[in-house]
Amino acid sequence: MSAPTAKSGLVFDTTCLNHFTLADRLDVLGDLRAGLDSFIPEPVRMEIRDGAATRPELAQILEADWLQAVPLDTLDRIKRFTVWAGRIGAGSRHVGEASVLAVAEELGITALIDDRDATRTARTYGVDVHGTIWLLASACRDGKLTVAAAGNLVEGLSATGMRLPCGGGEFHRFAARHGLL
Repeated sequence: MSAPTAKSGLVFDTTCLNHFTLADRLDVLGDLRAGLDSFIPEPVRMEIRDGAATRPELAQILEADWLQAVPLDTLDRIKRFTVWAGRIGAGSRHVGEASVLAVAEELGITALIDDRDATRTARTYGVDVHGTIWLLASACRDGKLTVAAAGNLVEGLSATGMRLPCGGGEFHRFAARHGLL
């Protein structure tokens, strides 16, 4: 089985961005996705802005020049968002994921979401969706990151409270077992 690749861009949810920032590695995340257009829907920007009230370091995400803001300002985007909100049960908890999936579907690009339920739902409806471990494995395949460095990033992200499916020492085995490397 060949490893999946991002179609031509990424749409980020809050989790990956927040934890890379809390680990003081937002610059590394920017480097890892170099060559891909990267988007952040307005509801995700709002979640980050709200989070910055208690974690001021998160505000730097909003200033990252490699992230393009995508407002939900067209009828088509609003309709897509509403459909995705219904599919994943987006009360106040899944608004970010619903907006990411709406933008990914519209643009035909990869959604980067670490929420298991939202990921399952997206795949059911044919949206290309992956998580942070996939992004790290893709960077390894592309020669942007060594497997050891990816494992170190996993450790750093875990130290910020990010829940990942493997630890840094298990990254290589986990990624290989799931066809990511």
